[in-house]
Amino acid sequence: MQHTDIPPAAVPLHLAHVHGVSDTGPIRRHNEDRFLIDTALGLAAVADGMGGHQAGEQASAGTLAALREALVAGSGIDAPSPDPDATEVDLRWRHTTDLQRAIARANAALYRENRARGHADGHGMGTTLTGWQWLPELAAIVAFHVGDSRLYRYRDGVLHQLTRDHTAYQLALEAGTPGALPPQNLLLQAVGPAATVVPDIAVHAVRAGDLLLLCSDGLHGWVPHAELQQALADAGDESDAACAHLIALAKQHSSRDNITAVLARFDAAAGSA
Repeated sequence: MQHTDIPPAAVPLHLAHVHGVSDTGPIRRHNEDRFLIDTALGLAAVADGMGGHQAGEQASAGTLAALREALVAGSGIDAPSPDPDATEVDLRWRHTTDLQRAIARANAALYRENRARGHADGHGMGTTLTGWQWLPELAAIVAFHVGDSRLYRYRDGVLHQLTRDHTAYQLALEAGTPGALPPQNLLLQAVGPAATVVPDIAVHAVRAGDLLLLCSDGLHGWVPHAELQQALADAGDESDAACAHLIALAKQHSSRDNITAVLARFDAAAGSA
């Protein structure tokens, strides 16, 4: 778990727009991608399932449902309001702990299903899981990540990747491994196949005008970084149109996978200076 310094926000912020689109793509017959947007929880997430039709769909949809259920049960929207005297550290710890527990519960549920179907450890259905939870009291998000779906932040004309792919390819790149690199989609961990999973969790400050993009590898694996950046530069206030444009870009670049994009914009709260 990593915490990023959170300076006080210059002005109050709010989540102005959030929209998602998932497309089967031009090649696949079934869509194993799923996304979740829950404004009451301030939650957005993308899951890219694996294991074949039905298994992949079950993994991604079930994991997102289990994540939401655990967050509602653990701290959720029906819980009492947090202590107004709690410090920033307390708030960060509470939310990161809630997310760690929720991901662990989602993983345990999918792992039990794999074992019940006779799959050995490391096999069976699984899914990536990448997302964020908005903390308006800190003007920050808690980002969580397992696998190779990605979270990007577009700010001041620059698109920055906030997550690190959990793939053998990424590991080989970082290690400077000589010779041929592993396939780019060879995951080192996912939700479901193993008894435990270790998500990356980090807190990131948010500024007015920031755009957050969640996407599966059907988008980022095919569209060059510079074109993703330009697409967000052109996004304006229409998150739905921008998501549709991103899906179209992936198809223009001959994506052979399911394609999912969730885009959120944060703006200054009404009446703030």
